[in-house]
Amino acid sequence: MKVVLVDERLVKRLKDAVLRLEAVNLRLADPEAVSDLGLLRELGREHAQLEPVAKLAGELGEAIHELEGARELAQSQGDEDLRALAREEAEFLGRRIEELTGTARRLLIPEDPLQKRDAVVEVRAGTGGDEAGLFAAELLRMYQRFAERQGFSVELLDLSEGIRGSVKEAIIVVRGSGAYGMLRFESGVHRVQRVPETESQGRIHTSAATVAVLPEAEEVDIKIDLGELRIDVFRSSGPGGQSVNTTDSAVRITHLPTGLVVSCQDEKSQHKNKGKALKVLRSRLLAHKIAESEAERARERKAQVGTGDRSAKIRTYNFPQNRISDHRISLTLHKMEAVLDGELMELLQALQLAYEEERFLEDV
Repeated sequence: MKVVLVDERLVKRLKDAVLRLEAVNLRLADPEAVSDLGLLRELGREHAQLEPVAKLAGELGEAIHELEGARELAQSQGDEDLRALAREEAEFLGRRIEELTGTARRLLIPEDPLQKRDAVVEVRAGTGGDEAGLFAAELLRMYQRFAERQGFSVELLDLSEGIRGSVKEAIIVVRGSGAYGMLRFESGVHRVQRVPETESQGRIHTSAATVAVLPEAEEVDIKIDLGELRIDVFRSSGPGGQSVNTTDSAVRITHLPTGLVVSCQDEKSQHKNKGKALKVLRSRLLAHKIAESEAERARERKAQVGTGDRSAKIRTYNFPQNRISDHRISLTLHKMEAVLDGELMELLQALQLAYEEERFLEDV
């Protein structure tokens, strides 16, 4: 019979939450709190956060108590049929406790206010020449197919192509509730190992592409001072319609305080390209702000976590062995074609669980 262990740190935090809810209820009943609308709102928000945690704590405690009884009966000297039923009940309760503890961890982790945002996904060819560009195009299609599978929409902000079928750089917005929360762990260096079609000796080549996933920023998040921008216009280049290379429709915006540069040439209209470039710039500035905040938290804990360092090699796609390895969580899948066709949920859910475990341990 599988032994179910409940983390003592989790039990303690649940007990603390129950005690805090009792204290909040007492404050809400205090006439002074009722007369202070600001305090009342704050207590109301805390009550709304703590109530489901306390309810779950009660369900978990009850399940643990029932499990102890089922195990005791299963190990007794009584009727064998009754003992068999008790073993089945113990197995069911064990699974139930695992589900409850997983839910409890998520409830105890402060919700990221950005996780429900749309996601700005930037894909760029890295080292490896034309092969890197072909791989970048495959990653771009992978995210587009993932979005389709989730019922999300995709807006192309910018696309710079290389040789036929390859991508130098592409920026898309994946629109749908929770898009950023799902895709944020894709940021980093993606490495591919395979035999290029042009390789006559059958040698395996290694190339890479970088991915950056940013929460789409709103004007209330980041205020951009137009006086801090340098805006240049130039003629579009690369594949396109009749207007390519005939009008100065492409736009390059430089944010002088940070040195961030955004270019956009996907639209024929200079005005539309400027709007899209500002949208990307705002998201990059928000990501920059988040990274600074994360780095500060890391210094305070004396351990670097979750800064979204894009230089880190996060995943390897090995075509000869049909193997995808995520190096952050030591997860290996042998389903290359399915993943590149957008079946990312197994990877994303495993990364989310690892993130939740890390956040829970941070707050202990």
